[in-house]
Amino acid sequence: MPHDHGQAHAHMDPASGDRRVSLAIWANALLTVAQILGGILSGSLALIADALHNFSDMASLVIAFAARKIARRPADARMTFGYGRIEIVAALINYTTLILVGVYLIYEGGMRMIDPPEVAGWTVVILGGVALAVDTLTAGLTWSMQKDSVNIRALFLHNLSDALASVAVIIGGTLIILYDLRWVDPAITIVIALYILYLALAEIGGPIRTLMLGSPPDIDSGAVIAAMRRVDGVEDVHHVHLWQMQEHVAALDCHVVLTDDGWTRMEAVKAELKDALEAGFGIDHSSLEFESIHNAHQDADLFGHDSGQGKAARPVSEPTWES
Repeated sequence: MPHDHGQAHAHMDPASGDRRVSLAIWANALLTVAQILGGILSGSLALIADALHNFSDMASLVIAFAARKIARRPADARMTFGYGRIEIVAALINYTTLILVGVYLIYEGGMRMIDPPEVAGWTVVILGGVALAVDTLTAGLTWSMQKDSVNIRALFLHNLSDALASVAVIIGGTLIILYDLRWVDPAITIVIALYILYLALAEIGGPIRTLMLGSPPDIDSGAVIAAMRRVDGVEDVHHVHLWQMQEHVAALDCHVVLTDDGWTRMEAVKAELKDALEAGFGIDHSSLEFESIHNAHQDADLFGHDSGQGKAARPVSEPTWES
């Protein structure tokens, strides 16, 4: 069914969002330093693993902060679609970083399982508690922002996984204090890493799809075509391209075959098509090329634009398009 893009998102003031991200950057930077030092002094790989994850969060926050700034630039001659897609790129970088961190931690955890080192349990528990507080703060700062931004959502998932990892670190430190179970520390490291990989792999497909000019996942392409075909005066459509210019901006271009009646009132048909696209699917950027039913492309592909097919049956000099 058509997705209703007409409902407005509750967007946070950009300056307020920037302040939240900036605060989260500083909090994660201080936590990373404390955890690395604590992990070295205590001998805890789980603590260092959590620190590396927090460091990746800090780097992700910096990338996201820069992307938010760049994305607000207006379109220009060099970037005619604007700079909004930089946030999609930032999200892809952040998810890729998560995957690399997860793979590294699994390797290190496996090595530690073979020969578990001595671990200072109290240091692990204390710093794990501090990390949990910072991770919860950062997740709270980005909670309302992540609903409307894949860039911020990547950050939120970073910090949510951090908070859960910190709980696991605290549990591991407690078990070391009570029962001297040194193997628990690398075991928890591996569990944290697997969870990191799960989150990253589950979310990375969205940014990849957008950058590959895939159709918006919340818009049914078949429903869009059906709605266009129902417009009075439209015989058919082909060479359909539906993609996302930015995270919340869908676009469409296609060829529209008009009946004889539709050809005589082309402007009215165009207006009705654009109204149907915007009202039903939130597509407010559409480029439509019109063809008469008598001179339409033959055997044209419904999607895409294969130059080897769809030969026009009309004279080249005949004007046939509007956008």
